[in-house]
Amino acid sequence: MFDGKSSKGLYKSRSKTEVFMFKVLTLISLGSCFFNVSAFAQTTTPATIKIDGSSTVFPITEAVAEEFQNSKKGQVRVTVGISGTGGGFKKFCRGETDVQDASRPISKEEMEVCSKAGIKYFELPIAYDAMVVAVNPKNTWVKELTVENLKKMWEPAAQGKIMKWNQVRAEWPDSPLNLFGAGSDSGTFDYFTEAINGKAKASRGDYTGSEDDNTLVLGVSNDKNALAYLPFSYYSANMKKMKAVAIIGGEKAPVKKPIMPSKETVENGTYFPLSRPLFIYVSAKSFERPEIVEFAKFYMDNAAKLASQVKYVSLPAKAYKMANENLTKKKLGTVFGGENEVGLKIEDLLKREAKH
Repeated sequence: MFDGKSSKGLYKSRSKTEVFMFKVLTLISLGSCFFNVSAFAQTTTPATIKIDGSSTVFPITEAVAEEFQNSKKGQVRVTVGISGTGGGFKKFCRGETDVQDASRPISKEEMEVCSKAGIKYFELPIAYDAMVVAVNPKNTWVKELTVENLKKMWEPAAQGKIMKWNQVRAEWPDSPLNLFGAGSDSGTFDYFTEAINGKAKASRGDYTGSEDDNTLVLGVSNDKNALAYLPFSYYSANMKKMKAVAIIGGEKAPVKKPIMPSKETVENGTYFPLSRPLFIYVSAKSFERPEIVEFAKFYMDNAAKLASQVKYVSLPAKAYKMANENLTKKKLGTVFGGENEVGLKIEDLLKREAKH
């Protein structure tokens, strides 16, 4: 009991030694609390996985990242950027990212840059894509296009010259030909130009280009005279705003008739030459971290389901099994030697992977 004395009076009645010890103990106690809080904050900071690259692959990787983060319950944070396949490889080969989304194989130039920087990698096929040529729903004149028609529109020599629809086919209207396509840092740009014009990056420059495929969707949906090429998932999510065009594939096509993009025509190889494999590249250095190992294997275990959900064509189960085995055996490098291959069928990709 305080028997009527104030706490101030009680404090004054203590000896100097007691007061000194009281202060020391208080400081020790506060320091201990601060240390414990700091230590707790450090242990709860999530590990971060950095991903960048292809806008085509983005929907798949975003879906995988979301499920992976949920499975880790906040222990790992995954960031996914969109700077295009080429833009992403620039960051990847500088060691700035852990995983690279790619809508084409790594090029010779990128292989050299990565090699000089000491960046080694796993190449993991994750799905197939049908590249869609789309027009506005109010376009009533285009039913199908040949590869020759597309080349006439998109080749470098067309710049400033092929400006109207009737310059491509005489029976089409005397209306502006407004083109939308992938930006020059996009793997979609590289693949389309090689498939249609015969050389990667060979394209007219007077068109609206973007690494963000939503920009292309907006362009076509607002313009009766527009035409664009874009990944199937972006088309399928906006089918009310645009119309896909059937493609006649040319001399090397397995069938010589108009083929619409679909899961079935990609799987059987008849949607030619605008179907292609998609990849992720995982840094070997990053793979030394346990969260990257977990993420890469989680990706391979869930890619088939999630690729299908976001409207891509999933690979056969044995493809993902081979990819997991390559991770386990630490088989590094690419099976493409820096070359992009137009019209590569799923079965041909699997044969190549099996030899890796």
